[in-house]
Amino acid sequence: MTHDQHPTPPAESSQPTPETVTRRETGPERGPWARHAHVVIVGAGFAGLGTAIRLFQEGHRDVLILERAGEVGGTWRDNTYPGCACDVPSHLYSFSFAPNPDWSRRFAPQAEIGDYLRRCADEFGVRPHLRLNCEMERAEWDAGARLWRLETSDGPLTARVLVLAQGPLSEPAIPELPGLDRFTGEMFHSARWNHAHDLRGRRVGVVGTGASAIQFVPHLQRVARHVTVFQRTPSWIVPRGDREIPPWQRRLLRRAPLLQRLIRGAEYLACEATLPALLGNRTLRALAQRQALDHLHRQVSDPALRAKLTPHYEMGCKRILISNDYYPALTQPNVTVTTDRILRVDAGAVITTGGPRAQTPAHRVDTLIFGTGFRVNDATQPRQVIGAAGRSLHQIWDGSPQAYLGTTVAGFPNLFMMAGPNTGLGHNSIIYMIESQIDYLLSCLDLMRDRDLDAVEVRAAVQNAYNAGLQRRLAFTVWKSEGCASWYQDGKGRVTTLWPEPTWRFRRRTRTFDPRHYLLTAADHTPIPATQDEPVS
Repeated sequence: MTHDQHPTPPAESSQPTPETVTRRETGPERGPWARHAHVVIVGAGFAGLGTAIRLFQEGHRDVLILERAGEVGGTWRDNTYPGCACDVPSHLYSFSFAPNPDWSRRFAPQAEIGDYLRRCADEFGVRPHLRLNCEMERAEWDAGARLWRLETSDGPLTARVLVLAQGPLSEPAIPELPGLDRFTGEMFHSARWNHAHDLRGRRVGVVGTGASAIQFVPHLQRVARHVTVFQRTPSWIVPRGDREIPPWQRRLLRRAPLLQRLIRGAEYLACEATLPALLGNRTLRALAQRQALDHLHRQVSDPALRAKLTPHYEMGCKRILISNDYYPALTQPNVTVTTDRILRVDAGAVITTGGPRAQTPAHRVDTLIFGTGFRVNDATQPRQVIGAAGRSLHQIWDGSPQAYLGTTVAGFPNLFMMAGPNTGLGHNSIIYMIESQIDYLLSCLDLMRDRDLDAVEVRAAVQNAYNAGLQRRLAFTVWKSEGCASWYQDGKGRVTTLWPEPTWRFRRRTRTFDPRHYLLTAADHTPIPATQDEPVS
C-alpha cells in the first residue's frame, strides 16, 4: 500500500473517550486512521516535517501529521510560479540535521526545495505518520480529559499535545477591488498559479510588487504581449548575489560534510551582520540604501520610471528584496508601471485614478495575477482553535497576535505554535527559529514525561511581560520608524511578526523549558504550585 492510500477506518465505537485515551506512548506505531495520537502536528511544510523528524529522533513515535494538501512541502509545494526561488542562501535554508550538498545554486529554486522536503519525509520515516488530504477544521481543549479534540475532514481525532505548524505564508490574500467579480478574463494568485493558462500574447495585469512579483514579472515580460504592473509602494531592491554551484563543488561537499557546516555557519554570520541596520544603526542603513539606489540607477536609465521605483521610506520597513532581472524587465517596451490607485475592475480592464487633470485611464487586460502576499495577521486557523475558556485564538488576540516565545499562549494548554507571533525575521533564515522552537517543545515533553504531567499552560503574567518587553525593543527599530506601514504590523500598529534581537538570543531562551513560567497539571488533575512566579521580559 502506498503512503497516500488509506485503509478502511475503524468503526465509530473505537474512538477514544476521556477515560480510555492512553497518556503514554506505550503502544505500537499508529496507523493513518488512528483516532488518537500523543502529538498531532498540523501542516507538513518545513515546520511540520522538522517537528516530526526531531520527535522521532528523540524517541517519540506516537505522532500524527495532518496535511490538507496531497503532498508535503507547504509554501514550496504551493508556489510554483515561474522564477520561484528562495531569497535565503540554500545551505542556510535547510535543516541543520539534514544538510543537502546537492543544491545547484546559492539561492535554491522552488523545485529543488520541494524535492528536498519530500526526500526528508521519505528518508526520516515521516510518511507512515502522515495523513494527507486531511484538513483540521476545529480544535477545542477538553479540560476534563486534558486533551485536544479535533474535527478534521477525515473525522474526529484527539491529541494530548497539539502543534500548529501551518506557517504564516499559507493563505493567499487577494484585495477586495470593486468590480472584481465582473472581470471576464483569467484571474489567479501567484501562490495558485494556473499553468494551464497560456500567457503568450496576453495582456497581463499584475497587482502587487512584493517578493513573488519581482520573480515572476520578468517571465511575464518575455512571453506576454503587454504587462501592466499596478504598483502601490516601490520596494527596496538589492543585487541578487546568486551563482551556480558547479558539480565539482557539490561532489566536494558530499565528501566533506564539515565543509558544508562551515559554509552554513559563514552564511549565518553574514546574514546576522545585517541586523544592526534594521535595529537602529542609521549609518549601516544608509550604506545599504546607497547600494540599493546605485542598483536602481545602473539598471533603469529613464528618470520618470526611476522616480516611480524609488522608495520614500526607510529601508527595512518592508521586506528587502533581491533581484537582478526585475528592473530590466520593467524597462522593456511591453511593460507599463503605473502608480495610480485602482478605482475598480471592469470586464476587460482595470480602471485607475490617473493624474490630477487626466481622464480616468482604463488599462486593458485579459489576465489578472495577484502578487499580494498572504493573510498573515488575519489567517483562518486562529478562528478554529478554541482554548480552555471557550474562546478562539482569534478572539483572544483581537487582531494583535501574542504568544510566549512565539510558541505557547495563555489559556491554551498543550498548544505549541511553530513560526508563531514575533518569530519572523527580516534578515536571516526562519528555519533557525523553527529548530529553536522544536527544541523548546522537546524540552517540554521531557518535563511532562519525567514529572508525570498531563498539561502545561504558560502563565498570563509571564506572557504579558514578555510581549511588553518585545514591544519596547521594537519601538526603536526601522519597523516602527516614521511613515513605516507594512504587513509586519497588525491592525493595531503593533509589530507582531518579527523578532527584534539577534537570533542566537532566541535560541538561548528556547534551549530549556522553564516550568516556573507555566501552570502545571499532574496526571491526577492536581495543580502543581510554582516555585516562583516571575514575569519575563
